[in-house]
Amino acid sequence: MTPLTLTADASRGGRRTAWVPTIVLILGALYCLIPIAWVVIAATKDRSELFSTFTFAPGTGFFQNLSDLTDYRDGIFWRWMANSAFYAGFGALLSAAVSAAGGYALGRYSFRGREAVFKMILAGVLVPSIVLAVPQYLLLSKLGMADSYWSMLLPSILSPYGVYLVRIYAAASVPAELMEAARMDGASEWRIFSRIAVPMMMPGLITVFLFQFVGIWNNFLLPYVMLADDEKFPITLGLYTLLAQGASQPALYTLVITGCLLAILPLIGLFLVIQRFWSLDLMSGAVKA
Repeated sequence: MTPLTLTADASRGGRRTAWVPTIVLILGALYCLIPIAWVVIAATKDRSELFSTFTFAPGTGFFQNLSDLTDYRDGIFWRWMANSAFYAGFGALLSAAVSAAGGYALGRYSFRGREAVFKMILAGVLVPSIVLAVPQYLLLSKLGMADSYWSMLLPSILSPYGVYLVRIYAAASVPAELMEAARMDGASEWRIFSRIAVPMMMPGLITVFLFQFVGIWNNFLLPYVMLADDEKFPITLGLYTLLAQGASQPALYTLVITGCLLAILPLIGLFLVIQRFWSLDLMSGAVKA
């Protein structure tokens, strides 16, 4: 057998092997996308079509469902959407800022107790949020902040995973030589952080912002524990109350499904927008290097 024949056989074997991960990825994609496809199609069905037609057969009632959802309790659904946008947007922005400062300090400065602080933060990554929800409620209740917007924002500001991620990213992307050169030129530590380090860490900060935004937007347990006034509910808790009422009023099921469809659209839009900034930041970093 010639070397050319061996190369051809190895190439065919590699192509056959490549089908295995491809099939696994396709199955994983279907597992994730089929529920979304069901929501999209079910949102087009009216009350009579929802339980009487084929699962993936489109309906004719989407605009009526949207109108009913808007009219429900004088448009409280859109209030829930606005609350979620506020909690997720403002909370993720504050979390990214805190993670930037904390991760940069831990990654680029040497001080006594740095490793102990980092290990405590790393331990926080391993603590499930359900363990912290009740203690956070009791603490904020003592401060008179329960059932307020602050009760949703304050627990979301500090992200142990965000600090950990920025610490790793700062240590890898912000050269110590560049910081020393800036100090020799008379730049203050704040100027070095804000004008040099933050732009270089921007892809990592955008990642932290996205993770926090999605986490806060999808969070159900924290608002369930903290909030009692449904005017302050985020979309997750608001849809849950609609679903609970659907047990006695089946007509509300179409509103819940339509609301679920609308609730995922901001996340898709945010990801598409942020993906563009990821590409720009990585390209600009490559050009600067």
